[in-house]
Amino acid sequence: MLNLTTLNPAQRQAAETTEGPVLILAGAGTGKTRVITFRVARLVQKGVGPGHILAVTFTNKAAREMQERVRQLLGRVAKSEDGEKPARPTICTFHSLCVRILRQHIERLGYKRNFVIYSESEQLGAIKRILSHISDQGGKADPYAVLSLLSRFRNGGERASAFSDPNAAALARHVQLRYESALRACNAVDFDDLILLTLKLFAEHLDVLQACREKYQYVMVDEYQDTNAAQFKLVHYLTEAHRNLCVVGDDDQSIYGWRGAETANLLELEKHFPGVKVVKLEQNYRSTNTILSAANAVIKNNPRRRGKQLWSQNGPGVRIALHSCTNDEEEARRMAEDIECARLARGIPWRDQAVLFRTNQQSRPLETALRQAGIRYHVVGGQSYFDRREIKDFLAYLKLMVNPNDDISLLRIANVPARGLSDVTMERLVQASQQRGASVYAAMKHTDVQAGCVAATRQALQRFIEWVERHRARLSARPPVSLPVWAHSFLEEIGYEAELRRGEKNPETADHRIANLRELMASLPAAADDPELAVQQFLDDLSLDSDRKQEKENTGDAVTLITVHSCKGLEFPHVRIVGLEDGLLPHSRSKVEGTLDEERRLFYVAMTRAMQTLTLSHCAARKKFGELKPCHPSPFLREIPPELLDAADEQGKKPVSVAAGKNYFAAMRMAAS
Repeated sequence: MLNLTTLNPAQRQAAETTEGPVLILAGAGTGKTRVITFRVARLVQKGVGPGHILAVTFTNKAAREMQERVRQLLGRVAKSEDGEKPARPTICTFHSLCVRILRQHIERLGYKRNFVIYSESEQLGAIKRILSHISDQGGKADPYAVLSLLSRFRNGGERASAFSDPNAAALARHVQLRYESALRACNAVDFDDLILLTLKLFAEHLDVLQACREKYQYVMVDEYQDTNAAQFKLVHYLTEAHRNLCVVGDDDQSIYGWRGAETANLLELEKHFPGVKVVKLEQNYRSTNTILSAANAVIKNNPRRRGKQLWSQNGPGVRIALHSCTNDEEEARRMAEDIECARLARGIPWRDQAVLFRTNQQSRPLETALRQAGIRYHVVGGQSYFDRREIKDFLAYLKLMVNPNDDISLLRIANVPARGLSDVTMERLVQASQQRGASVYAAMKHTDVQAGCVAATRQALQRFIEWVERHRARLSARPPVSLPVWAHSFLEEIGYEAELRRGEKNPETADHRIANLRELMASLPAAADDPELAVQQFLDDLSLDSDRKQEKENTGDAVTLITVHSCKGLEFPHVRIVGLEDGLLPHSRSKVEGTLDEERRLFYVAMTRAMQTLTLSHCAARKKFGELKPCHPSPFLREIPPELLDAADEQGKKPVSVAAGKNYFAAMRMAAS
């Protein structure tokens, strides 16, 4: 027998309201997945056939979690109508649902049932072929941008791309028909087609629509605030007749407008389903009331929302710490010190601590500070700064300048940018080095090795050797060279930044890569008596820190670095949100695009990830392209009631009691033992 007494009153009401349209307004940390699974089990308990129940979510991970929870709740209750094998509710993603429908009925649309689903790389290949044939403009267009705009047009119309480049938008419209025709010729569909073709099937073949409506008599949709126009239409098709629709979501956590999500789908549900029953889940099981009060105070400033007031039985907890730092390096250093202090003095493991930031580019100083402090970390929602191609290339160049006999570094950058040293040439050089028992660089310099190459390759080798030797010599020149200037000069000479731009289809991605590169160059020592030794020390520090990280790889204890967009659905005992400055959060684009409300929701989501403590920080200046630029605190900080904040800079000046000091050092000794 299903035990609903384990649910709080609002959760139980949501689970027991099974007929007609229902909106479960589930605030952050209020147990929405638990409610959905209990509601499925309740429907089965009432006699609804499990095969008539559909629950749709956005990720396979979420679907698997729901499936497992439902399985545990149902046990052996669910049986198929013929009694031969267990029946289970359909719990899947939007795309999985559409694949099931299309595999049965796509022949009605002129496709074969064995259609293939194109991956992103295959989609891009098709786009590139089309662009190469339509015009000079098409030849210069960014295939990634065209594909992205094409997806947004097809799923949500032009409203979803109102702030896009008009030239790219016009090109995407022109490409659309050719693209769809090219896929159809290959009996292929893409991920957008899975939903769009299902909609076409429903519109043109009412018997298929009726069969699906009869099969899925009770429909639930998770994360409803993230649905786009096409997904909304699909849900509407399935439920318009029986109206047994339950949507679960929170408009305050709608942060994916940039990829087509329509908050209006949740806010205006009554327009499409009159008489919808709204159940609010406001009891939070994650955070303290101080954190929730601050989050409530921030989000209430969004004018268009469904009101809710999160609360918790976890007690008030400690006040929110607010750090004001002079620059981003101090912010990162202070963050690392606080993390280690929390581990040593309070016994808080690294795995219980997370650092949240708005853009991937912010991770560079954070990772550097954690490495220097010997703190293990992992990056979620973005590539580690030191694993990025441009960073690896630059470090390989530095290693080559210090030690040209470093074969791994040389082979990485020998033809980056392209300088006539092809893969075939490098393979021959590797063979020659093995035959002579010498490095690849030494083999390059052998006249007999060069003699075996064609004239163009021989000249390319000589130019490369001359370039390496010239810039290596500058390291020992007098007066000593400025290392950032030196590094910039050799990269500029080979046109490395131009190579990055050529290699990226998206100009913004290229700009980010160049910004990463320049920031690392700027971190080289500007003045050193022995520049070559300084470069070697710089590389050694990175290598030693990397080795230390590798030694702890299997401990399972690491600080989480994560972008705010990637943290949704996660929680951490101790959260630090860095870079709370006007222009970062809210992002500077939001003022142009009119998306300030979504930026505030982003901050709200970040705050509500914290369970026990929340620390906020901002900088008076932040380094961009190696130069400090003044910053101003995020306007969102002014929306937090002052009584909830603890100005950490002032708190640090207060004297500590003798007893507190003894406890502090006792904890440190215990952690170190």
